[in-house]
Amino acid sequence: MAGLVNNLLILFLVFQNICLGFRSPLSVFKRYKDTTRSLSSECFGSDHPVISLGLSDFALDIRMPGVTPKQSDTYLCMSVPLPVDDEAYVVDFKPHASMDTVHHMLLFACNEPSSTENYWDCDEGTCKDKSNILYAWARNAPPTRLPKGVGFRVGGETGGRFFVLQVHYGDISAFRDKHKDCSGVTLHMTHQKQPLIAGMYLMMSVNTVIPPGEKVVDADIACHYKRFPMHLFAYRVHTHKLGKVVSGYRVRNGQWTLIGRQSPQLPQAFYPVEHPVDISYDDILAARCVFSGEGRTTETHIGGTANDEMCNFYIMYYMEAKYAVSYMTCTQNANPDMFRNIPPEANIPVPVKSDMLKMMHGHHEETKDSDKTSLLQQAKNEEEEILDQNFHIEEAVEWPGLDLKLGQVSGLALDPENNLVIFHRGDHVWDEKFYLPHGLSIDKNGNYWVTDVALHQVFKLGADNKEPLLILGVALQPGSDKSHFCQPTDVAVDPVTGNIYVSDGYCNSRIIQFSPNGLYVMQWGEGTETSLGTARPGHFHIPHSLALIPDFSQLCVADRENGRIQCFRLETGEFTREIKHKSFGRELFAVSYVPGGLLFAVNGKPYPGEAELVQGFVMNFSTGEIIDTFIPLRKSFEMPHDVVASEDKTVFVGDVHARAVWKFASIEKSETIVQARLKNNPESTDPLKKQEKQHLVGQTSTGVSFVLITTLLIIPVVVLLAILAFIRWRKTTVYGADGEHKLDSSSGRILGRLRGKGGGGLNLGNFFASRKGYSRKGFDRLSTEGSDQEKDEDDGTDSEEECSAPPPLPAPSSS
Repeated sequence: MAGLVNNLLILFLVFQNICLGFRSPLSVFKRYKDTTRSLSSECFGSDHPVISLGLSDFALDIRMPGVTPKQSDTYLCMSVPLPVDDEAYVVDFKPHASMDTVHHMLLFACNEPSSTENYWDCDEGTCKDKSNILYAWARNAPPTRLPKGVGFRVGGETGGRFFVLQVHYGDISAFRDKHKDCSGVTLHMTHQKQPLIAGMYLMMSVNTVIPPGEKVVDADIACHYKRFPMHLFAYRVHTHKLGKVVSGYRVRNGQWTLIGRQSPQLPQAFYPVEHPVDISYDDILAARCVFSGEGRTTETHIGGTANDEMCNFYIMYYMEAKYAVSYMTCTQNANPDMFRNIPPEANIPVPVKSDMLKMMHGHHEETKDSDKTSLLQQAKNEEEEILDQNFHIEEAVEWPGLDLKLGQVSGLALDPENNLVIFHRGDHVWDEKFYLPHGLSIDKNGNYWVTDVALHQVFKLGADNKEPLLILGVALQPGSDKSHFCQPTDVAVDPVTGNIYVSDGYCNSRIIQFSPNGLYVMQWGEGTETSLGTARPGHFHIPHSLALIPDFSQLCVADRENGRIQCFRLETGEFTREIKHKSFGRELFAVSYVPGGLLFAVNGKPYPGEAELVQGFVMNFSTGEIIDTFIPLRKSFEMPHDVVASEDKTVFVGDVHARAVWKFASIEKSETIVQARLKNNPESTDPLKKQEKQHLVGQTSTGVSFVLITTLLIIPVVVLLAILAFIRWRKTTVYGADGEHKLDSSSGRILGRLRGKGGGGLNLGNFFASRKGYSRKGFDRLSTEGSDQEKDEDDGTDSEEECSAPPPLPAPSSS
């Protein structure tokens, strides 16, 4: 019998291993990444573990062998041999680094490292032969992601046989305790042949000279492409301190198509190519680096030291395996005259915050220890936000905000102190005058920006000011010129430049940019031609919500009736990408962004006969893919009208029909999986515990004990009493014994601030009523034809569309 059990156990283990081989390699690697997270502070020395992930997949850990840099701006290198002799492919990366110790990391593949030591100073070089960069990591940059079916080829006859890791330690103040660092990266590798092979195309200037004091110096690079087609999916820019902006383009038949444009003072990792760009035979690849020699007293040349400069534009591409070339370079300017037609954006610097500038170069100014500790901790937190997308969004059922008595909730925002601000319409009477508050945002200085689709205006309001600080548009005068709106829906303020962006709106289909003091700058967009069937880029059918993406200098728009998100460059209004999924349905109401590359959105009700759920979405901004979806546990979404999220992935959704605000919080997916397993299979998975349980069951198989029955009867009673006690305690602690913190709609508050419970607010009804020429009766009905179909539940009708007269026709454009 024992032999039979042993044989069955062996067969089970073999079968389990075979099944593992047929699992999705990425899912297995993801599970491995979770297990390695706890190892991020351990140093493996010269032992670089290879972990099997099935029959054909494995993971390779590449870590610094416990180093302590002696001075700032130290570059250390180490090498790891490829653990297999035959050809293999790198298909994913998992970094292990913190910004409080590491400025950035680069991973190369080559055949002969520059040293055979355990680690060495990178001034000696990285590789003796040609090296191919595979990966780059830096804080505040999106993680490198290879498209499906794409891999870097290593080993075999043509691929590199060594990996070389280069780590730049910027400010070494974090090493005062003399601890040892083991930063690095885990590679997911496979023996399975990949249909598409990744490679690197390096464009590099080798002869640029920057005169001292010269304000603008251009370094141009251009080469004709003479190979099989390649598809570009990521780019990286690199200069030293004098670089202002680096741009790369494809030039085909005289037309310049942007590959990527970035400030080299931002994290020098790989950024996604936002629009797919393919390169064909005889296309021209062109790049420009813009430098400034201001502050220098001597000429600056291209070189490898900190006082020299570099002009590099890296392009990550993939090709069909049978034509693949892993590395190509361009170091010349084949056609200098063509740069007369380079787009003007190539010479416009990308704004960079001063504090980020210090962090990116690793040269922190002297600060108080407490300030520095805070800064480093903030950097570490931000880095973790970027790298870890292994989470799930669920409703925070303990949050009392769902019990607030609100009017129609049209807007949500978070102030600089992370307080939730709710823009709702209270219990106002709708007669005579047209007032309909709609969009809300809060700038970095705590000013409220609100739109009113009936007044056709945008207001900037200070928290302590009775009068508006700025008014855009003319009251009750719709129009489509530079000084009029027609039902503006939302407003966003760039935290870097202070520029103002307004989505206009229900009867206009455009985005308008204003200067910080309200001067018209430009506009873009036009109405969707519904007869065409498919909405074109830059065309809108109700631009309903705005989300600024300061990390990438973009503005994303919830194009409501087209059921999609469109993104544009802040400086030019140029269309960059569309994010559209079938699960959005026909309507997408709102979009929000948090640093670290996450987009949040909510959709609308499906049309009759359609099955899409009304729900929230979490998306990877870099790829547009949906990471997660979420719905409430209490009540249900009816018409979610706005969404706002904080950097800790706390999400708030306001619903104009349900007159409610939900709070959602992120939890680790592993925690969700464990909870699900406990619900579906409450038995322990531990073999010893199973044996004990089976033994106990065997002992009691002749009958059920009296003690067990009694226990089963008592447990529900105890649990019920505990729940009642908890509910009473929560009511007392959250609302107070007398419920003094409840926010009642009779207060007529339009803006209410919440930090877990009801608070004060700004009464916009009284504000508008105090304006000259406005009725004090509050807010009036507005036709919502083509608007929110927002039902007034007090009007005694079942129709979801309000039936007052339509607004006046827009005035003719004078622009």
